[in-house]
Amino acid sequence: MRIPRPALIAPAIGAAACASLALLPAASATATPHTFANGAATPGLAAAHFGHAGGPAKARVAAGRNGYNINGYNWSGAAATGSGFTSVTSTWTEPSVTCNSTNDLMAPWVGIDGYGSSTVEQTGVATDCSSGRAVYQAWYEMYPKAPVYYSLTSNPVSAGDKFLATVSRSSSTYTLTLTDSSKGWTKTTVASLSSARNASAEVIIESPTAAYPKFGTVSFSNSQINGSSLSNWNPTLMDASNSSGYEDHTSAVSGGSFSISYLHE
Repeated sequence: MRIPRPALIAPAIGAAACASLALLPAASATATPHTFANGAATPGLAAAHFGHAGGPAKARVAAGRNGYNINGYNWSGAAATGSGFTSVTSTWTEPSVTCNSTNDLMAPWVGIDGYGSSTVEQTGVATDCSSGRAVYQAWYEMYPKAPVYYSLTSNPVSAGDKFLATVSRSSSTYTLTLTDSSKGWTKTTVASLSSARNASAEVIIESPTAAYPKFGTVSFSNSQINGSSLSNWNPTLMDASNSSGYEDHTSAVSGGSFSISYLHE
């Protein structure tokens, strides 16, 4: 999930028009789950590449929108920049969403790098609507490699689950840990990436498709970078938008807490 620096300006990402969910058959409650590439539970997740070169957010100052933050296009949330980042952590409750179209896809995550650098080391939960209903699945990604999804059988996710996500680093080795305290599971992945710059740390909601389901408000808490509260880093705050009229808004950060609210599409 890579995002170039705010100095780079690009046209807004347009969300592609998709078939109405009303035209899709209802999902069968007894259907056997099908697994796609990289363990994805849906075709939308299999196709997603967080930080794909064709769809990264390019932040710029959103002029004339008093009270709004930097326009992150398909990123919203908080990013701290500098050097030598070694850890980032946050907690949130996975939202119950309403799908607007089969193109809708959103993912709360935490990670190191990506804001002005070409790698991202991240973990979170994706909510995808490509099957005609909201499907929640946990994942990690060592961008530019593709995301890897955790098993829905061993690591199930539901709306309302409480998550703790942490990415930590020792030299070029990263430990990505995701805990669903509601379901009682923890998944830890250790991976190495020697090309990572460790130049930023983020707590983000992203849509690789730049199309979002209605998610209400997601509140992040206990957010820390290098063991210090998020607010101590004076992070850059971003609001997502697209050319179809979607906007969300990231609140001010207080200690380790802030929220992201869906406004309209």
